[in-house]
Amino acid sequence: MRRYPAFALAMVLLASGCRKETVSNTTALSATASPATATSGTTSELVPAAASESEPSLVSYSAGALLVQKPPEYGSTWQALWILDERSDTGYATPENTVTPQTFVVEMPERSILEKVIFDNAGTEQEGRSAREVSVEVSDTSPLSGFQKIADVTLAEAADNQAFPVASRVPGRWVRLTLKNNYGSSQFTELMDFRATGRQLTHTPFQNVSGTYATDYGNFHVRQEGNSVSGCYEYSQGLLSGGVDGRIMKFTWSEGKDKGGPAIMVFTSDGQQMVGLWWFAGQTNVTPGAWNGKKTSTEVGGCPQWSGSAQTQLASELKQAGHATIYGINFDTDSDQIRPESKSTLDQIVAVLKENPEWQMTIAGHTDSTSTPEHNKDLSERRAIAVKSYLQNAGVDGDHLSTIGYGAEKPLATNDTSIGRAQNRRVELIREPG
Repeated sequence: MRRYPAFALAMVLLASGCRKETVSNTTALSATASPATATSGTTSELVPAAASESEPSLVSYSAGALLVQKPPEYGSTWQALWILDERSDTGYATPENTVTPQTFVVEMPERSILEKVIFDNAGTEQEGRSAREVSVEVSDTSPLSGFQKIADVTLAEAADNQAFPVASRVPGRWVRLTLKNNYGSSQFTELMDFRATGRQLTHTPFQNVSGTYATDYGNFHVRQEGNSVSGCYEYSQGLLSGGVDGRIMKFTWSEGKDKGGPAIMVFTSDGQQMVGLWWFAGQTNVTPGAWNGKKTSTEVGGCPQWSGSAQTQLASELKQAGHATIYGINFDTDSDQIRPESKSTLDQIVAVLKENPEWQMTIAGHTDSTSTPEHNKDLSERRAIAVKSYLQNAGVDGDHLSTIGYGAEKPLATNDTSIGRAQNRRVELIREPG
């Protein structure tokens, strides 16, 4: 990856005591505290903030939402994207000396009805910079027109988890957020996070994402087979493997044996652009690097370091590294029931193990940390057993398969965000020595 990813720049600025470096971008497609007294216009009093798993945010990156219009922003460490990442320690800031109203438009992955809006502002840098009066509108027409107001709220200064019920439940696909003013600063207006919960009304199948994309790290070649993805990128001879769930692609990237980590990308509704975030392994509690791309061809293409198929890449990972992270096996929520779209990924595993019948393989289940350690361990073990049963029924020798459930003991990413929790829910294959 790049020598100086976004999170490294953020750490340098923090250590040096620098405030920001002004960068103005034009409109483009593309510590917890209890809130103080807050008031609202069309919306009534504060209500308890949503639990992230029982009431997931429909306007956040982890749900497949994207910014399709953004205001001018301070720079990479304070860009508009960070209001959708469900982290209270990253956020948006205006360019210096800009405190006029600022507008964002978010495209939700599906037509939905919002019922509650939630804001974080405790992480703003100095007194007076917190966004104060905010309006929220929804459109069922387009990202440019047809908006109807669902909430006018006044945020408390420097407080997180400020949740308000909407005044009107309007179905729609696009959400327009306007920061009208702040608490008195003449330099900056800042907002750390925006979330909204409600009901998703549609569930539209998403197109195959296979193709070539021009990205921050050279051409990105990806092949989707079922809901499994494999591919490569031309920067540093990188490889990727993972899975697709709707508009969201979760994967691990690697550049040789000692460099890699998790990543997540969200595709625009037409499948022509992707907005991505990446981390180094073990460093997902810091601001991620950006990894964005635009589709240039439906032809997958390739790289010298990539075999061209998920099955061949899986075999190579197991032979060379002795383990592989599998994101293409999906389960019903809090269940060991394998979802039907997982069949293609499982069949690829079957084919690899039949080609290598001498391998002894451990199937490891991993969960996020949402429930108790005991529950998570039991669930992960049952999911590993479910995978073993599928492989056995498909003709793999069960005597060569063992299972283990780690629960949330070995996270790949932080469990403090929905994005991290999604990356931690996975199956891993471990080839035993011998």
